[in-house]
Amino acid sequence: MTASKRVTAAVLLIGDEVLSGRTQDKNLNQIARFLAPLGINVVECRVVPDETDIIVDALNALRATCDYVFTTGGIGPTHDDITADAVAAAFGVGIDVRDDALAIIEDWYAKTKTPVTESRKRMARIPDGASLILNPVTGAPGFQTGNVFTLAGVPSIVAGMLNDIDHRLEGGAVTKSRSVKGDNLREGDVAEALGALATEFPDVSIGSYPYFLEVKAGEIKRGTHLVARATDEGQLDQVIARIAAMVEAVGITPRIDPVD
Repeated sequence: MTASKRVTAAVLLIGDEVLSGRTQDKNLNQIARFLAPLGINVVECRVVPDETDIIVDALNALRATCDYVFTTGGIGPTHDDITADAVAAAFGVGIDVRDDALAIIEDWYAKTKTPVTESRKRMARIPDGASLILNPVTGAPGFQTGNVFTLAGVPSIVAGMLNDIDHRLEGGAVTKSRSVKGDNLREGDVAEALGALATEFPDVSIGSYPYFLEVKAGEIKRGTHLVARATDEGQLDQVIARIAAMVEAVGITPRIDPVD
């Protein structure tokens, strides 16, 4: 892939505990931040329960439309860890305990003198043809099947697994972002002008985000954060200058943040 090509990714969060609210997801954030400097943009995220058919349908839809898909959750030792089976079903391949994955798990547990039970061996079940993703935190590997990367659900483990992924990815143009903040600026003050600017620069993503900050008890500081994102830094500079001018035009001093 060339540096000018737009490369996309999707994240599939798997687990009843995420949907129930018992677990607050952190993986979307860290995966997106990991991919951004590589020129890979996360364009979609789905959250699905621990149900094989739903996982398969979501996975097939995402991998058909995005360059890469990252799944998190459901590859542990318990009965509801069904992600590996769902990935195998999505790709139409078999799945079984694989010697290289089992050897990693056995070596890991041997160091802590922990028995490798049948349930723990479930973590060595790998779809046929997949390549392993190393797990420096708990040993049990993730795996890559085609353009799909299957990771654990625990954020610290995901972070460790990502270290074995970047060399497998082909990135594209890196998206830069800059922003203009205006204290006491209301979205409606610049909404019309901002819409016209977005039409004039279709290749620049422009967002408007109000903020309300409690600076001390009973005192709220409010304003609007205007963010522009683009791969073309020349266009980005133009848009930021125009946004700053429109904020100043309504009598508010703009604060321009540097490139991310």
